[in-house]
Parts: sequence; structure tokens; C-alpha cells
Amino acid sequence: MFDLEVQRLACATVENGGDVVVELGCGTGENLERFGGRLAGLRRLVLVDLCPALLEKAQARAARFSNVEVVEADITRYRPLEPVDCVYLSYALTMVEDWPAVIANAVAMVRPGGTLGVVDFYVSSARPAPGRVRHPAWERWLWRRWFAHDGVRLDPGHMAQLANAMPDCQILERRGPVPYLPGLTAPYYLFLATKR
Repeated sequence: MFDLEVQRLACATVENGGDVVVELGCGTGENLERFGGRLAGLRRLVLVDLCPALLEKAQARAARFSNVEVVEADITRYRPLEPVDCVYLSYALTMVEDWPAVIANAVAMVRPGGTLGVVDFYVSSARPAPGRVRHPAWERWLWRRWFAHDGVRLDPGHMAQLANAMPDCQILERRGPVPYLPGLTAPYYLFLATKR
């Protein structure tokens, strides 16, 4: 289920993004597999992460593609020399303590008319914006603690800050099955926006 949304994000990235795409928080570069043949249509895909062990695996995956570059850098500060067509984050925003800096940096590196895409886990606030899902208190408590065991920081502020930064957006709120917790589904969102 979650992989399907990452694939959807990859498709939107290529269709809406154009020539130069940046993935912030690429980890092992696993999302390269989600692009399929669409990857050949990009002039350049830049994979950025701060962890050398993960980047070693990303580099091995990227070695077969001449248009993929792997960069070791802090995603709160990494900035390409010129604005890019698309930036995306796939289950990475919740891994960074200073997530507001990541959002600001991602928005800053997208060219006007370019795309920002984010897919990640989340919990709603107690009083979400009109039209948004409201999770019950027990669920907000449960998922924050469950994901915290893996260093994942669920924060209801992610979607609000993304929408404030790039209001020309589409936000889909979904749920997917969770390993080791049969019968339970975790909330996640898909955010796609165009920079004006």
C-alpha cells in the first residue's frame, strides 16, 4: 500500500517535474525502482542523504544510471546550484528533527512552476483544518509512540506548513496496513504542489 503511493509520487514527479529532480532523504535509493522506464526521461535525478552507510547502497543502485547523482549532504541545507523542476521526499520528513527547515529548503530549491511532492506518515491535530481528517486522541497517542521507536517523529504540523508554503496543492489523506499489527492501519498523506 505505502509502496503504491511512493510509485504514484514517482510518476507525478516525472510527469509534472520535467528535467531535474531531487529526492531529499533518499536513504538506500530504493525509490529508483519505482520510476521504472520513466527514469530515462529525466535529465538528472539527484539523491541526497546524510548517512554514508545508506548512501553506499544508494550509490550501488544508482551506478547503472548515467543520469542519477548521489550526494551526501544535510537535507536542511543542501541546495543545488540552480532551482530544479521537482523536489520530493518519501517517508523522510518525519525522520528529521528540524523538519520546518527541510520544508523551507525544499520549497526554495523548486523553480517557479515546479513541483514539490511529499509522502509520509502523520497524525492529525486535535483540531485539524476544515476538510481534513481528525484522528481520535487514542490514535494520535498510539501512532506517535509506535513510530517513535524507529526515530520517526509524527507531527500534525507537517501538512499545514507544506500547504502554507505551497498553497496550490493537493493533499490526499490515506491509511495503510502496518507490519506486526494485524487489523490496524496507519495514517499517511500524499502532498503534491506546484510553485507559483
